[in-house]
Amino acid sequence: LLRGTTLVVSPLISLMKDQVDELNRRGIRAVALHSGLSSDLRRDALNTARAGDVRLLYVAPERFASDHFSRLLGELPIARFVIDEAHCVSQWGHDFRPDYRRLRAAAAACARSDGQTDRPPIAAFTATATPEVRDDIVDLLGLASPRIVVAGFDRPNIELHVRPVDGEWEKHQLLPQLVGDRRALVYAATRRNAESGAQTLRHTGVAAAAYHAGLSDAERSRVQDEFASGKVRVVCATNAFGMGIDRPDVEAVVHVDVPGSLEAYYQEMGRAGRDGRHAIATLLWNYSDVKTREFLIDRPREEVPGRPALAVDPAEVARRKEIEHKKLRRMVAYAETAGCLRATILRYFSDPAAREPCASCGNCNRRISIDADARLLVRKILSGIARAGERYGRRKITAMLVGHLEGLPEPLTQLSTTGLLRHELPRTIERWIDAATAAGLIRASNDQYRILGLTPLGREVMAGRVEDIKMNVPVVRQARSRKRRRARVGSPVTQPEPADQPVEDHQPMPRWWRRCVTGLRHWRREEASRRSVSAFVVLHDRTLVAIARSVPRSRTELGAVPGVGPSKLAEYGDAILSVVASTVSAKV
Repeated sequence: LLRGTTLVVSPLISLMKDQVDELNRRGIRAVALHSGLSSDLRRDALNTARAGDVRLLYVAPERFASDHFSRLLGELPIARFVIDEAHCVSQWGHDFRPDYRRLRAAAAACARSDGQTDRPPIAAFTATATPEVRDDIVDLLGLASPRIVVAGFDRPNIELHVRPVDGEWEKHQLLPQLVGDRRALVYAATRRNAESGAQTLRHTGVAAAAYHAGLSDAERSRVQDEFASGKVRVVCATNAFGMGIDRPDVEAVVHVDVPGSLEAYYQEMGRAGRDGRHAIATLLWNYSDVKTREFLIDRPREEVPGRPALAVDPAEVARRKEIEHKKLRRMVAYAETAGCLRATILRYFSDPAAREPCASCGNCNRRISIDADARLLVRKILSGIARAGERYGRRKITAMLVGHLEGLPEPLTQLSTTGLLRHELPRTIERWIDAATAAGLIRASNDQYRILGLTPLGREVMAGRVEDIKMNVPVVRQARSRKRRRARVGSPVTQPEPADQPVEDHQPMPRWWRRCVTGLRHWRREEASRRSVSAFVVLHDRTLVAIARSVPRSRTELGAVPGVGPSKLAEYGDAILSVVASTVSAKV
């Protein structure tokens, strides 16, 4: 450390508490200034810093809104001005905080410990900076010709999964299974969901606690200390928890609600596996959760009592909300992609290490050989890209193939492939394009336009010279009718469905898949008859469809299918696996 005090700007009390405690444990004198301290403790910390008796002084960004504190900066011998979570300064960052905009002036007001007259050296750190955020950090902090170090974003030891769910009831069924006996973090969008997640786990015997801003300072400190010591094995939290937590042995991170951005998701799931051992990150995905995120984006900003308000330009607020909605759409695209989950994240951060397949995400591990019907659909898509001259992105190619001509460039309206897939839904074609991209048949340009082109393998498939194609067959969930949604309000139990209703699917599926669904329905009828119950009591129709799609080969894989809880797995697991094995043994 340099001579003098290093001032560290840190955004969360939990972050400061953990780091200050650990530094003092290692014999490095450190203190913190934040709203959780009494006035006497804050005064003692300032006096200690003014005397030069601390090596690191942690300061919450809201401290810089105080004129009194700003005047004191000129009395502190500052060796270096360090900004943690520096993405908070940028409107493009996923956690923009207006108080961070004061830091440039605050650094200029500091006295240097070496006696020089300019501001102390500045260092800014973040783990989630896109190129736009990096540029903003340099500009807004006034960094002149800074040295920029960008490390790789890949966390290869973390296995990534997205699990589609039908609602809160299914989430709470899956949560104990996903946590198991692991040390885990569970993230929720709201305080209520954090509390209910912790309650669900406690009911199954898991030592779990909730953590959110609605708890008292003492309660949050207790939860943090008990998680750090191992007394609490799982914490269910809003995004207020986890930054700076020094537990390298977190084995699982579960998001029960969709995060607001890929940056937030990457940061939160990255708290798993810091010891380098295998860990699992799972997102429970239900599109209705997006409405909660949209509400959180659009609600008015709350002023903190007792703190001077920052003058905020309404146009800037509107721009910020537009940015957050854009980031949310990118998060939704991750949740819905049929491509490699790891490559999707790495491409977002412009990491050149993005490669598909990764062999360590749920999408890559679900690849199967597609049959003649699906292969024909893929060839039509590839032909559409080729006929369009490999000059357009996914949306225009999709619109051309399904015959949605309004607003299309004139050349796309007159191709032999225009309207070739007019009986398909646009989102079905988009998912198949994603799947074909992940399978290495389609390449997308690395710029903002994401222009589609064919790979050498894609050309061979289009020409019919390659027929063995392995890919993750996309799942296109159909929206429920409004009438059915109303019927579900207030009911935690999934509504019964007709025992043998046809599968509503707007995409061609392999013949073996349809055989598997038929076989599972036949087994369900016999089981329901034997038990003298309705068929839906055994398993719902959409669960049978999900089983056929995932082709489970073990009880572990079967237990991961939405709708197959521990009791269903124990009662029917072997019978279901037998049906699946017998119907898909020859995929023709």
